[in-house]
Amino acid sequence: MLAAPSTATPPFRGRIGCDTRSGYYAAPHRYRLHLSLTCPYCLQIAITHSLLGLGDALPVTLLPSVPDGPDGSHAALRPLYEASAHQYPGTAAPPVLSDGWTGRIVSTHTPDILRDLARQFGDRGPELQPYGTEDEIDAIGRLCERGINEAAQRAGQPGIDCTARDAALGTLFGALDELERRLAFQDHVLGSELTTADVQVWVTLLQLDTVHRRHLDVAAVHRIAGHPRLWAYARRLASLPAFGSHLDLDGIDRRHDAHCQGLESAGAAVQIVDWAAAYASGEAATAGEQAG
Repeated sequence: MLAAPSTATPPFRGRIGCDTRSGYYAAPHRYRLHLSLTCPYCLQIAITHSLLGLGDALPVTLLPSVPDGPDGSHAALRPLYEASAHQYPGTAAPPVLSDGWTGRIVSTHTPDILRDLARQFGDRGPELQPYGTEDEIDAIGRLCERGINEAAQRAGQPGIDCTARDAALGTLFGALDELERRLAFQDHVLGSELTTADVQVWVTLLQLDTVHRRHLDVAAVHRIAGHPRLWAYARRLASLPAFGSHLDLDGIDRRHDAHCQGLESAGAAVQIVDWAAAYASGEAATAGEQAG
């Protein structure tokens, strides 16, 4: 089975500050993002970057869907890693926020990058990281990582015993139930406005449907699909250009096939969302509005 995204401490955790005294400060065209859209962490950053309209101020280099190194490294990133840490021994993996002035890596830590994009570069876009919501956004992040990604990963492990599998599924269903409850009376997971918490939830649901369900049985996938508000929310966000335009479904399949070490289960046949169709519906609606 394909390993869940690593939650290990990232090797670089620089921050973008508010002014020139901070060293790394917000300046147009100074920084660059290096992203692979099949990596869930990179996808969160790409969506946030689009929502904030940062295409001109902060360029993006897109990396191949499948890493070209046996350890998950991208060869194109190796010079940046080695320039930033002498004889760097680890994996040269995205996401990477690099500094064009020094030729070094600022950060590889997704939550920090998201917060800095929203607060240091996002002055003309939506308020995706409102002040005072830090704890709530972090709590949603833990729910996604531990309650969904890691639980689904454990439940689909080959050779897992029934007790451990049921416990993992219980955690997974509980996390989905919580999100379903949140969406009962509000449009987004923290309230009426879109935040980076929604970005993480959406990417997590995409990963659950396109990767993790392949290793679960049919009954489990039907239980997962039995959260109508949550999956309607996923379709609604997929119809937005900032979300759906970054879908690389073929690339996700190739990345999974290249690195998966587990066995496919019957749940692989039960697709929950037609992600491409959801995005296409949004494009069609936009085209209709423009024509009208």
